[in-house]
Amino acid sequence: MRIFEQLKRSFAITKKDLSIYYLKGSVIIQGLLIPAFVFISFILKREMSLDMMIPGLLGMALFFAVSAITPVITPWETRMRTFERLVSSPVYLWAIILGDIMASVLFGLFVVSFIVLAGIILLGVEIISFPLIFGTIIAAFCFSSLGTLISAPPADKPSDIMLIASIIKFPLIFISGVFIPITEMGVLKILSFFSPLTYYTDLARYSIQGTSYFSPVVDLLVLSVFTIFLFVIAVKWHEKSLDKRF
Repeated sequence: MRIFEQLKRSFAITKKDLSIYYLKGSVIIQGLLIPAFVFISFILKREMSLDMMIPGLLGMALFFAVSAITPVITPWETRMRTFERLVSSPVYLWAIILGDIMASVLFGLFVVSFIVLAGIILLGVEIISFPLIFGTIIAAFCFSSLGTLISAPPADKPSDIMLIASIIKFPLIFISGVFIPITEMGVLKILSFFSPLTYYTDLARYSIQGTSYFSPVVDLLVLSVFTIFLFVIAVKWHEKSLDKRF
């Protein structure tokens, strides 16, 4: 019963985040325009078929959409003293973090389902839908949990956290098989195994091209493990840094 009450309060935080932070100019730029321009600049004048381009675009769209705002929610609220009110209210820290994650997940799923996937269907690309839908939901939680982990250092300046986020996010893009299939990455293939984006991109390739480096079951299982691990570490790190925020 106590968990159910915490989940209700967590959902209230989700609604608050969606109404305040999302669908703003900075989120649109970081979540949609930047990955779009990066992707276009990479594929420009390259002879790539549509089914080869779509998995990378899908991975980038979800990764940037769900991690566009999550890293800076806590610094913003620390700076405005609203985070202090949240932690002093009858809501657990894990529920606060889960609320932030849920807002990010809903925004990311909206972007992917109504923009990217709709475009794919209109272009006539065939999709093996069930693994991709299930994997997209898990990956959204995973990438959002990574965003909350990035926000764990006790900073009250969003610019400081955004710098850390950029240092982490852009290298992950380039080692995760987004632009180049894992089989063609050479030595960097070893590094790609440590990125959760690798497994979502691989799952997207299976769902669209019918081929993948790992099996869909492995991709889903590893994404689930990453999600749990990142969420637990994020909660523990936020608990450790909580006293330093005030």
